[in-house]
Amino acid sequence: VLNVPELFGCDVFNEATMKQRLSPEIYVSWKKCIETGTALTLDVANEIAEAMLKWALEKGATHYTHWFQPMTGITAEKHDSFVTHPDKNGKMLMEFSGKELIKGEPDASSFPSGGLRDTFEARGYTAWDPTSYAFIRDHVLYIPTIFFSYSGEALDHKTPLLRSMEALSTQAVRVLKALGNPAIDHVKATAGAEQEYFLVPKELYDQRKDLIYTGRTLFGARPPKGQELDDHYFGTIRGRVSRFMQDLDEQLWRLGILSKTKHNEAAPCQHELAPIYTAANNACDTNQLMMQVMKKCAAKHNLVCLLHEKPFAGVNGSGKHNNWSLGTDTGENLLDPGDTPN
Repeated sequence: VLNVPELFGCDVFNEATMKQRLSPEIYVSWKKCIETGTALTLDVANEIAEAMLKWALEKGATHYTHWFQPMTGITAEKHDSFVTHPDKNGKMLMEFSGKELIKGEPDASSFPSGGLRDTFEARGYTAWDPTSYAFIRDHVLYIPTIFFSYSGEALDHKTPLLRSMEALSTQAVRVLKALGNPAIDHVKATAGAEQEYFLVPKELYDQRKDLIYTGRTLFGARPPKGQELDDHYFGTIRGRVSRFMQDLDEQLWRLGILSKTKHNEAAPCQHELAPIYTAANNACDTNQLMMQVMKKCAAKHNLVCLLHEKPFAGVNGSGKHNNWSLGTDTGENLLDPGDTPN
């Protein structure tokens, strides 16, 4: 029997795990960093890294990676092992320092840079985003990070998002205080991207070079039936697809992803997965990870998951329905109109 509460987040170095494995002083320092933006000292980072290493090794991890989102439309990762110099007896040691946790230096010369600098100056840096939890996947400890240049320009999609969330909070708090709400110190943007997708049998996908090379159809006759009768929408989920969905849910729950709803969409072979909303930057990390897991899980079931927004001409397209809101640190939803919306 699948115990979902016990399974959920078991592969995530989340707040509950940190509270259990860190000393109270270090845990409080991390919380202060999250809530106020205070920088972590190296001593604090070292203790967090040591606890993270022990937890990751217990989970079977052998490598770590600074996971970031360059301007390529996909995520990037470079794996380093925990292996370090052997001791005097020749025994292999496994180490992970606070410095390695906080900062990395992957080469940035081959990533899009928007003309920010010359190739010979193309050093790139990753910095840990402590507001997004580390997780384990395929024996690798993934550390969510931002990616920026030597001179501070953002080279990714996450840095502008974090900056915009902070700017929004600053101005929203200013307005709320002016309206007579002095107790509010922070406003958080939340999001939950519903993900539509198509599932195609691998043997049929392999016959279509246009799907293989572009992710969408470029030629062919219109389907004999699109979604005119809507009998697929919210219909009974077929056994093969249901098994994929069950497997997917289990994998996502292990990663702490709040997979909530699954159903057939309007077009044949089209489906949707909806998570519960969370902080906007976590929601973006979640969606990137979710798409990767969906593709890998589909392959396991001899299916291909198509995430192109319009893979088939003549039938309903896929997309992301972005549910979002603004909430105060006192628990108030600013987009809830209440009894007196005017």
